Amino acid sequence: MALTKEEKEEIAQKILNSIEAKYGNIPLVNQVLAQDPDLFIPTANMAKAALESDEKKLDAKTTYLCAVAAATGLGAQHCVAAQGKHAKEAGVTKDELREAMFIGSYMAMTRAQSYAFRVLEELYKEE
Repeated sequence: MALTKEEKEEIAQKILNSIEAKYGNIPLVNQVLAQDPDLFIPTANMAKAALESDEKKLDAKTTYLCAVAAATGLGAQHCVAAQGKHAKEAGVTKDELREAMFIGSYMAMTRAQSYAFRVLEELYKEE
């Protein structure tokens, strides 16, 4: 049986309340997505599975280091700050966090180089 609009909104609000209770705030992305429970609920469930599930194979430190590296590579400043805070709370050292940030930055740089250098080589292929 499909959920009613009101039931979906209630579930979305419970998720928001849970996020706020755990982290002390509700990220803007969650606030905006929660306006459409059909988008927000599965997204929130995916985030929970990726970062907080009891079934995860990675420990919390490794999980948050991966999250910081990915957020850094994507240039997601608010995610870097949030995941960095979670990483620190999980026991990640400053040196470990710096290394994860460097790895993310490096991967973003090589991605940009990959695109740019392909264009360069294509432009001068015949010369």
